[in-house]
Amino acid sequence: MQSQPAIDFRVTEVAKHPARLIQIRQLLADSGLGMDADITLFVEAWSDSQLVGCAGLAANVIKCVAVDKQLRGENLSAKLLAEVENVAMERGHFHLFLCTRPCNAQRFQHSGFWPIAQSGSNAVLMENTPQGIARYCRSLQRYRHEGVRTGAIVMNANPFTLGHRHLVELAASRCDWLHLFVVQEDASFFPFSARLAMVRAGVAHLPNVTVHEGSQYIISRATFPAYFLKETGKVQRAWSEIDALIFRDHIAPALGITHRFIGSEPFCDVTRQYNETLHQLLAGHIEVVEVPRIRATGSAISASEVRRLLKTEQFSRIREIVPETTFAHLEAHYGAVEVA
Repeated sequence: MQSQPAIDFRVTEVAKHPARLIQIRQLLADSGLGMDADITLFVEAWSDSQLVGCAGLAANVIKCVAVDKQLRGENLSAKLLAEVENVAMERGHFHLFLCTRPCNAQRFQHSGFWPIAQSGSNAVLMENTPQGIARYCRSLQRYRHEGVRTGAIVMNANPFTLGHRHLVELAASRCDWLHLFVVQEDASFFPFSARLAMVRAGVAHLPNVTVHEGSQYIISRATFPAYFLKETGKVQRAWSEIDALIFRDHIAPALGITHRFIGSEPFCDVTRQYNETLHQLLAGHIEVVEVPRIRATGSAISASEVRRLLKTEQFSRIREIVPETTFAHLEAHYGAVEVA
């Protein structure tokens, strides 16, 4: 009986060894996979001089796991997962996530990952603990307020505008209590700490609002793993459905949420499609209230317009579309020179 060749595992830092990505990309392509741009390192499996496996890591998200076709069935993917988990833990990441095709879910379950939510045949989100989502929901329950109507808003607030404040004020006026989640990932122009501070300052006058720091169970579109989905439409659908299902089946029951408030989206097709997904998947569970955007100087207020004006230092125009609390932050951090 011929023995299998020894496998040598190596760690490649993407920024330090970009040339090594050529072989990794080829191995991924042979498995019908792309490569997400936010991966910072790969664990590589080598048999003599041949790359036979890889697993990528982006913070605490495992991505781009591939094994050479000749070695499938030899338990190499499980060994790769164990190696990349060890590397992640050495870097302080103990709670790990991965997203894959549902047809691969059982293979990852055998390696200690549990499914959280699934988008049809497109994608399933998994984590390396059977208690992760339950533990998070228990932590939310301490903020639960009893009432007939409990609302929720999820926002990026990049930055917090008069439009955001209008949405929060309207929702708060219609609910006994309102839970406001700020998306946590730093994948925006303004870092999370700044966005959270602007939101808290902007809603401080409302007595029935709890502002929550987002979590990895409130998924950022910018960091959603997309390497195994070729079509942009499938990526957006999978992200939208998984995010909506986690909210519907876990977050909302923990807080007793009865209503989800969203702003209408006249500009971004992706966000508009996400709103449609919320209407579809929350129907019969949570009432979705879509609020028309308010306007300033003839146009719907948007955070993207604030960012555009900020780049050209048009602070007098910015002041027309953001609360004073947000304007004070922008003035302090971006050196307003045009303040009236």
